[in-house]
Amino acid sequence: MTNNSTNSTSAIDISSRLRLISLALALIGLAVSLYLTWVKVARTSAFCGGVGDCEAVNSSIYAQINGVPVAALGAGAYLAVAVLLFMESRGQIWAEWAPLAVFGLGLTGTLYSAYLTYIELAVLHAVCPYCVVSAICITAIFALSVVRLWRPQTY
Repeated sequence: MTNNSTNSTSAIDISSRLRLISLALALIGLAVSLYLTWVKVARTSAFCGGVGDCEAVNSSIYAQINGVPVAALGAGAYLAVAVLLFMESRGQIWAEWAPLAVFGLGLTGTLYSAYLTYIELAVLHAVCPYCVVSAICITAIFALSVVRLWRPQTY
């Protein structure tokens, strides 16, 4: 026989851990996106350390939409995810809706990252390691959001 209070505490603990992992991933993605935005806006070269070809990717026509760097859009998405994850513990309405919003942002970001990865591999024939890190972060955020939505919610 299991104790309901122990199960409830365990579910909250796991949910909190998944939320904190997602928050850490969002902050890593935000840092990467801000760096790439700075590289694009300052018209400087990214430090790739001999791995990949950041310059080819970041200077391509696919690196901006209507003059706005794609990295800046990513930074906005990561910031939104981080704020939602932070606010989730700040009230019932946030606890109910923030996980779904993170799921939506994660899904959108994962699909767009998949498109950009295709562009890197099939069109540009160049890979930016920072873009790979960002794609991994948003995909992990998406996967964790699915797990969090799948689990029974405890408020």
